[in-house]
Amino acid sequence: MIRFEVSRPRAGLAVLAGAAVALGVAAGGLAARAAAPSVSVDSFTADFSAMAKLKPLVAAGKGKIGVLLPETTTSARYSSFDTPYLKRAFAAAGVPASDVIITNAQGSESTELTQAQADISQGATVLLVDPISSGVGASVESYAKSHGVKVIDYDRLTLGGSRDYYVSFNNVAVGQMIGRGMLACIQAWHVAKPNILVMRGAPTDNNATLFAQGYDGVLQPYFASGKFVKVGEPAGTWDPAVAQTTFQEQFTAHSNINAVITPNDDNANAIISYLRTLKVPPHRFPTTGQDATLTGLRNILAGYQCGTAYKPIYLEAQAAAALALYLRAGEAPPKGLVNGSTMDSTKKVAVPSSLLTPIWVTPANMAKTVVADKFVAPAQLCASGLAGACKAAGITP
Repeated sequence: MIRFEVSRPRAGLAVLAGAAVALGVAAGGLAARAAAPSVSVDSFTADFSAMAKLKPLVAAGKGKIGVLLPETTTSARYSSFDTPYLKRAFAAAGVPASDVIITNAQGSESTELTQAQADISQGATVLLVDPISSGVGASVESYAKSHGVKVIDYDRLTLGGSRDYYVSFNNVAVGQMIGRGMLACIQAWHVAKPNILVMRGAPTDNNATLFAQGYDGVLQPYFASGKFVKVGEPAGTWDPAVAQTTFQEQFTAHSNINAVITPNDDNANAIISYLRTLKVPPHRFPTTGQDATLTGLRNILAGYQCGTAYKPIYLEAQAAAALALYLRAGEAPPKGLVNGSTMDSTKKVAVPSSLLTPIWVTPANMAKTVVADKFVAPAQLCASGLAGACKAAGITP
């Protein structure tokens, strides 16, 4: 009896203990999932403080993160901003520097593919890819998928690709800002009868398509009503020299053009340079842009460009790094981080996307945006005759 009475509770305790362990594991798993950090696209700031919240993901994750950047020839942003900001974002989250591989293909598609393969051979479990073209992007993503590696398209969507997510600024919103910027400029500069040439970026770049979707949507009602005239819409390009030649040809054929939608600052500057040879005065012939380049910002202060869509790269870098850490840890990213979708027009599928909000910059907010963010040096911005314009804009060299 005594042995029976003693052994029974022990057996019961063993069963209860086993159940408790099982429940504990289950509860622990649920607790781990419930405790997984959550960030949104609105969490990120210039001090990178939100990244520290993701340290539990770093501890739970495995493998390295490969970052494939495209080039530095047409844009210095990749070396001046993306690379240091991505490094800072990962470091702020506690990722060892040895677990992040950042390479730049310098415009070579074969190099970008080789770099992706090398990253995977070195243990990368997640790739961030800014593809030189959709062709090489699709090749990288196919190779990664065959090796069980997650892929995030960074800044530029791979058409026909097999990526898991996309991180960029809301490019339709960029285009809408360009369109609304043109409307504001036409009014402020008193352009009585707007005859607008609509220009685009390269047709091979999906971003250019999205930009155009944005500004076409803003301007179409004005064209349809006859309030504005669309003079033409030539083939697109990201080559400023080609853009200038195209504009000259259009302006020669249609001398009534008195405004032009230009999809970035470099193309705008090429056209502004030509207009200046014709002695067109400031605040007379509206142009638009994006990227907040030094030249573009100077053209805005000088009265030749209406504004520029500024995309704070430190926000994009943090969103991309955060998304990579969720994938590396095998966690589903929160809805606040994956806050939209972007259509892959080749595959006709919507790609889950982390979309950040750009800022339209004019002299009115230049000091509080690009200058405050140290995106541009005031001494360079205000040089060569622009000291007065800088002073009026509240910018101190």
